[in-house]
Amino acid sequence: MNDGAVARRAQPLWLRAGPAIFLLLWSGGFVFLKLGLRDADPLTFLALRYACVVGILALPWLWLRPALPGTPAAWCHLAMVGLLVQAGYFAFTYLSLKAGMSAGAVALITSQQPILVGLLAPALAGERVDRVRWLGLALGAGGAATVIVAQSSIEVATPLALLFALLALAAMTAGTLWEKRFGTDVHPVTANLVQYAVALAVTAPLAFLLEPMHVAWTPELLGSLAYLVIGNSIVAITLLLAMIRHGEASRVSALFFLVPPMTTLIALAVLDEPVPWLAWPGMLLAAAGLYLVMRRSAG
Repeated sequence: MNDGAVARRAQPLWLRAGPAIFLLLWSGGFVFLKLGLRDADPLTFLALRYACVVGILALPWLWLRPALPGTPAAWCHLAMVGLLVQAGYFAFTYLSLKAGMSAGAVALITSQQPILVGLLAPALAGERVDRVRWLGLALGAGGAATVIVAQSSIEVATPLALLFALLALAAMTAGTLWEKRFGTDVHPVTANLVQYAVALAVTAPLAFLLEPMHVAWTPELLGSLAYLVIGNSIVAITLLLAMIRHGEASRVSALFFLVPPMTTLIALAVLDEPVPWLAWPGMLLAAAGLYLVMRRSAG
């Protein structure tokens, strides 16, 4: 039996709906983040988000007393994923925006993460990426780029802004591959608590050093914070890491191709933002690419 068959057998039943739930929650996060950043500095808002997550997770952890990682290596692996995915990806994304990079340019760069995972997964995670999956990755990248370009101005303000965006891409790619190679079945409450504590320890000092830490406690900010804490930081990230652990990194990463199209549709419904005509064929192209990546071969 090959590794893919073992991974499919080991996948728990509750995770079968994971891709759809993750895609919806993760994509909606960009819309609610846009609302929240109107009333708070970016890194301050990120640190506040992580502080809320740690506070919320501490209660079930004290009540459930889930098993702790059994070895120092397991602790290090949890901390590394928190450092790369939570602190690295989000902090570098926010810093890129703060340095003047347009949202479209940041999205265009970070949406190429599935391509990087596909290139590196054979060597670092022992996955085989066949021709059909490569075709799907190419179509998905083209579709995501089409949606982004149709909606946004692609502007690189400074070399520093570009560097931060590339570091965000590298951090998410490294976090995905690290979780696939070293991830263990630690209780999700313990895993999330450790990872977000690491992220908070990184982002809070950055916010203090780089920002005036402005926060206006408006209903919009509170609603945005609630969605990002519960929907993104607790539910969506738990699903993402579980899907990577029980599946194939290149397939799971391909879900990010549909994030720009799904975000566009949610923004239409929530913020009444119009959808440019060029975005529609881009959505179809991204969906076709995701289908090719996610389909299982006959063998």
